[in-house]
Amino acid sequence: MSVFSVLAFSSFGTTKHMKEQSASPSTQSRPRARELGIKVGILPPGSLNAITDVGGVLVGHTTLVRGENIRTGVTAILPHSGNLFREKVPGAVFIGNGFGKLAGSTQVNELGEIESPILLTSTLSVPRVADAVLDYMLALRGNEDVQSVNPLVAETNDGYLNDIRGRHITRDDVLAAIKSAKTGTVEEGCVGAGTGTVAFGFKGGIGTSSRKLPPNLGGFTVGILVQTNFGGVLTINGAPVGQELDRYYLKDELSQPVRTGNNKRVTKDSEADGSVIVVIATDAPVDARNLRRMAARAMMGLARTGAAGSNGSGDYAIAFSTDTDVRVRQPTQNERNTARTIKSLPNDSMSPLFLAVIEATEEAVYNSLFRAITTTGRGHTVEALPLDRTLEILRKHGLVSIGP
Repeated sequence: MSVFSVLAFSSFGTTKHMKEQSASPSTQSRPRARELGIKVGILPPGSLNAITDVGGVLVGHTTLVRGENIRTGVTAILPHSGNLFREKVPGAVFIGNGFGKLAGSTQVNELGEIESPILLTSTLSVPRVADAVLDYMLALRGNEDVQSVNPLVAETNDGYLNDIRGRHITRDDVLAAIKSAKTGTVEEGCVGAGTGTVAFGFKGGIGTSSRKLPPNLGGFTVGILVQTNFGGVLTINGAPVGQELDRYYLKDELSQPVRTGNNKRVTKDSEADGSVIVVIATDAPVDARNLRRMAARAMMGLARTGAAGSNGSGDYAIAFSTDTDVRVRQPTQNERNTARTIKSLPNDSMSPLFLAVIEATEEAVYNSLFRAITTTGRGHTVEALPLDRTLEILRKHGLVSIGP
């Protein structure tokens, strides 16, 4: 029996925010990594094992599966449900490799503030998504006099499975993702911005995970959401899964080293380009400088999964804190020249949060692969990670526990 044959409900959840699915792949649900006994790291997850374990964080998706060639979407992450321009959150962007089109990153790193929802999407749709975010922000009550907003929009290239040149994401799609954003369980796999992505030669997508520090370390929560569309040599808890499945970066070149130039065969099985976005939320009172340090640790989590960090992979991490004491509120005229008092964690308190980022990033990547399903688009088919064979490999290496 297949390890996921007993879990046969829709992986898309409700179809309220789905576009046409006439050519949709199978919607059979697949389990998360932890549900199969794969435990990552030493820190415990939150109750949902999701970015929404950080109180107040909301996530919404719009998924476009239409005809034979459209496999794309939008994912929205809201740090809180209020007016983000009037109550900005401290934030930072870390660039592991800058081959990408992350709109809004320079102002975030200059000012240390995030003032809009964070949107993930397809590469060529960034301008349209950013414009829709402007419409959303300018229409909010209290923003009637606003003349400058910094939309934060990240992307990966889904052009292998999706008609990326068609730029099919519309203003309504973006607004639907933002307005449908909610707390609670987060949909994973082939949803939202992960609909058309590929990771490690298998179907990638959206994944999430979290870590909860014990009370003696502050009791803080770190939540991660990833959009996986990158490559390398898939490694799960240290096991060389990609190699044993015979699908990994440079496989063809290493097996036939004399083949060069125009004779090289390019396949998604052994490519490492593509990009990955990591969104990090925490309820710890962390300032922008230390949020950037947390974001940098996401790259260590990606490395644990076997990421190759290739030339063509835009590897970015966006971090923010939801703690109300560190929010950046619009000052009154009388407050403009008055010093603010902000309570934030000192450097010596950061190390447990760093580890939480590393572990949750690693597990979120695994969840994006475990939850994704085989997808066909633009004449290409990308297979889902074979869970039965993956579990056999992990058992061989003693890396699967008995319970969830």
